[in-house]
Amino acid sequence: MKPKVFIAKPIPKEVEEYISHYCEYKIWDQQEPIPKDILLNEVAEVDGLLTPKGVITKDFLEKAPKLKIVSNIAVGYDAFDLTAMKERGVIGTHTPYVLDEAVADLAFGLILDSSRRISEFNHFVKDGKWKQSLDRAEWFGQDVHHATVGIIGMGRIGEKIARRAALGFEMNVLYNSTRKKPELEEKYGMVYSEINPLLERSDFVLVMLPLKDSTYHFIGEEQFRLMKSNAIFVNCSRGQVVDEKALIKALQEGQIRGAGLDVFEVEPVAIDNPLLKMDNVVTLPHIGSATEKTRFDMAMKAAENLVAGVTGQVPENVVPELQSLVKSPSA
Repeated sequence: MKPKVFIAKPIPKEVEEYISHYCEYKIWDQQEPIPKDILLNEVAEVDGLLTPKGVITKDFLEKAPKLKIVSNIAVGYDAFDLTAMKERGVIGTHTPYVLDEAVADLAFGLILDSSRRISEFNHFVKDGKWKQSLDRAEWFGQDVHHATVGIIGMGRIGEKIARRAALGFEMNVLYNSTRKKPELEEKYGMVYSEINPLLERSDFVLVMLPLKDSTYHFIGEEQFRLMKSNAIFVNCSRGQVVDEKALIKALQEGQIRGAGLDVFEVEPVAIDNPLLKMDNVVTLPHIGSATEKTRFDMAMKAAENLVAGVTGQVPENVVPELQSLVKSPSA
């Protein structure tokens, strides 16, 4: 008998067919998020769950007594109650690597957009405001080439951004991470820096941190005060690693020049959020991995993890905190 799984969002047909070879499944095939009561009803008898950034709590797990694995179609898994999952023996997986290049592209896009005021001037032209030469300093943007970028969080995506910065735009790359990366320093000419000097020296400050207790509001008033007045701040990681009120204040008071944001503390962002009214802020709806190929690859990787977890194999991408729940093939 095939194991039972539930798929909590529409996925590509090829991915659905792959799952069907190994599992009996049901799928939520509507574009709007699945209501919580329906989801709880569907997981009551399943062995596995495929979900987009699923909120997995102790109460949720009690409603799914047969559950063996939760396969997340995302890299981040801050919505997992890791303690509860470990106590229940429920494996959690995610989809690293497949989206690294796409997110790095977007991060660099925000650097370019914010510095050269691309979105701002796009609206300027379309709104019929281009009636004269813009040959005055107040209309000028900011160079990216040969500038200094400070990357906070040198994981897989941070490395991809550093490569683009150093090799593509000949930028000076400073970085801060939990450990130094000598091999990348040699490869890209990067320089490790403590946080405060990085903030003080960087023309662009880019945050690529996972959301943990230790990174919540990692960037706040003190950090914005240290940045250059012409610095541009970019966040493509998690909204909660930044104190958004402090960011708004820094922008309103001219402590920094601008920002490029793909993430917010609350998503979807509230329509009355002051950031949406600022011409010097580029705002995107958390689309870092939103390319056709990347989203397909993420769904397939999540499906492979799911199938492995319900068929007695070791999934490739078990989150680090739950590695103790799986046995290696040689064990």
